[in-house]
Amino acid sequence: MMTHPAVLARLVEEYEMESELRAVGPHGPVRQPMEDVVYTLCVSTGTRDIDAALAAARERLHTAWFDDAEAVARDGRTLSGTAG
Repeated sequence: MMTHPAVLARLVEEYEMESELRAVGPHGPVRQPMEDVVYTLCVSTGTRDIDAALAAARERLHTAWFDDAEAVARDGRTLSGTAG
């Protein structure tokens, strides 16, 4: 089962926010949320480290975007599902 692209996008965004917070001050309450998002990204992408997880998530997001664009071109519909 694949994780929905919207969920992956949110996880990548959370990771980037936590990374920025960690750069400012790597101690305190930031540590657990960072560990949680790293774990969730790894599980969601079937990887074992954050670099591989980010690469897999970004590839899935890229592919999902192209799949949506192809469907719109093929079906003649906008992303909202109405005829364009």
